[in-house]
Amino acid sequence: MTTIETEITLDGGQIMKVSVSELKSNVGRYIDLAELQDIFITKNGKQVAKIVSTKINKVAAMEAAFDSIPADSDLDQAKAARLL
Repeated sequence: MTTIETEITLDGGQIMKVSVSELKSNVGRYIDLAELQDIFITKNGKQVAKIVSTKINKVAAMEAAFDSIPADSDLDQAKAARLL
């Protein structure tokens, strides 16, 4: 039995889950789709692997970097702390 699932994440993104048998039947399709989004491979309903693009999503990387900075941070305080 082939299985394809799509879940919506909290930030509005999508997660595609594909069974191993579905991947084996349509590997070319999923390689093409992996350029656009991550694809999780499932076996017996459990995630066992992930196909990702080799291209770096620069926007997502920058958002992740800025999300790690506390909202109440102050540039002058950060400079002073770095000099200590």
